[in-house]
Amino acid sequence: MSKWQQRVRTLMVNYLALPSDVILELPRITIIGQIHVYIENHLGLVTYSDTELKLKMKQGFVQITGTSFVIKMMLPQEILLEGSIKDVRFLPANKQ
Repeated sequence: MSKWQQRVRTLMVNYLALPSDVILELPRITIIGQIHVYIENHLGLVTYSDTELKLKMKQGFVQITGTSFVIKMMLPQEILLEGSIKDVRFLPANKQ
C-alpha cells in the first residue's frame, strides 16, 4: 500500500469515525477464554493442523498455536477455531 493511500485511510478513520479494522484492512480477532478464536478480514488459510492455524493477512500472517484444533466455521473472510489456545502471534509478510 502506498504512503498516500495509508494517509487517506488513517484520515478516514480519525475524522470520519469509520471502523479502523475495515478501512485499514486489519484483522479483527475475538478470543473467548482459551477455547474459541473468531477471526475476520483474513485473506486465506495457509496452514492448518490440530496444533497450528496460520492465516494470510494484508500485512503478513496470524499464527495460532495450541492443541485439539477444530475449524467450526470457515467463510471467505471469517473463521471460527475451537480448541485449547496457547498463543496468538502476528508475523511479518517476509516470515512464513
